[in-house]
Amino acid sequence: MLRSGNYPETTRYSYLLAGAQLSRFLADNAEQLGAQDAAEDPIEVERGHIEEFQAWMVRTRSAATALNKHKGLQQFFRWLTEEEDLERSPLDRVRQPKTAQTLIPILGDDTAKILATCKGRDYLSLRDEAIIRLFYNTGARLSEVAGLQLDDVDLNSDSLLFHGKGMKDRRVRFGPKTGHALTKFLRARSRRKTASSTAMWLPARGAVPLSSNGIKLMLRRRGGLAGVDNVHAHRWRHNFAHEWKLAGGDTGDLMLVLGWSSDDMPRRYGASAAAERAQATHARLRIGERV
Repeated sequence: MLRSGNYPETTRYSYLLAGAQLSRFLADNAEQLGAQDAAEDPIEVERGHIEEFQAWMVRTRSAATALNKHKGLQQFFRWLTEEEDLERSPLDRVRQPKTAQTLIPILGDDTAKILATCKGRDYLSLRDEAIIRLFYNTGARLSEVAGLQLDDVDLNSDSLLFHGKGMKDRRVRFGPKTGHALTKFLRARSRRKTASSTAMWLPARGAVPLSSNGIKLMLRRRGGLAGVDNVHAHRWRHNFAHEWKLAGGDTGDLMLVLGWSSDDMPRRYGASAAAERAQATHARLRIGERV
């Protein structure tokens, strides 16, 4: 079902992992839950089994993880009902775990500290600066930057083609500083032994392009060098939304630039700095100072 629906490989893996974890949980607690049959045959899974599994996920992982598993199991049991192995999914009456909205702090001035660790002329410094400036300048997702190919970069129009979620492509412009960093990096890249690769981000050694996980590790390392904790790509996405709103940018345009389809996203992103924007607006409006 997932392959025929052209779901991304990461999504398919997430859904299959949820089913495997439920099976393992039921097997480990079969006697206590009366789930001996359910551990071996998903057709025997009941609503109570799912609720116990979710509660265990909340206790041992997090509510967000439990919600992720809930969504994965929904797809799995929907498939079983479509195949007519089940008349009704055991998740039909199971509520989704409630998750608290976590405010992700923006990076703000810390970006300058992180970029200062990339001032060398060596290949890694040039590559890492280009990546960091892309996150800061475009608000792109980690997977979008990691998935860039050489042909996606157009230095003539100062733009990039990002391959977003749900196979939705979008072209985004970048500024002069980012363009300068990309140009320097591409010159250094052209001298690599693996320069013929179509992937954008080549490693320091070997031929395997830098993956999303590789970029995660790089950002963490640069953050450590700069003395900035918890550096990850998503913080720049929140930072981008905050600076856009602070500058009075249109919400609809922000959704197009960041590749959002839900109206809820602009409210969530940059929320940690909402008070700062409110204060700036208050000062600009000068309410109570005109008499």
